[in-house]
Amino acid sequence: MSAVSQASSLIPAQTNAQERAASLRAQLAEVEANQAELQTRLQNLEEKLKPENIESALAGVGSTHPEDLREQRRRQLEIERNGVRAQLDLLATSHSRLEAAIGRADADAYRQSAAPVTANTTTPGGPSIEQPIEVTTPVRPRRVRKKRIKKSKRTPHIQISSRYAEHD
Repeated sequence: MSAVSQASSLIPAQTNAQERAASLRAQLAEVEANQAELQTRLQNLEEKLKPENIESALAGVGSTHPEDLREQRRRQLEIERNGVRAQLDLLATSHSRLEAAIGRADADAYRQSAAPVTANTTTPGGPSIEQPIEVTTPVRPRRVRKKRIKKSKRTPHIQISSRYAEHD
């Protein structure tokens, strides 16, 4: 198996992690778009809930009990507002989970890109075994330091000649 085909066996796993991260980013963009849409809707509902806006919305409707109509309209708007808030809460949870998943997918893609290249080899009569391929670079031999001989700081011993030794 050549080095090119060995390196290409790692590429699908790496692109898989990159594709997963890209897919998660697309989902995150959708969630953010939905959040923006719901925020606008919530602001619109808050505006409609103001008493003067409820009254003006029902101005053309004739009734013997207009206060009941206003109360009913207010309850409908509050129910809708609470539903929108619940959806926003769910989207906020999804947003945080997607951000965490994107971080994990990016880390996986990085780890796969930094991992050593592996090659599949088959053993006779057995399953294939993944073995790491060692990429070797020329190794310079280590420089060996010479031992330094320490010189003694003592004064050298002076030998007494035998002539002086006899006189003692």
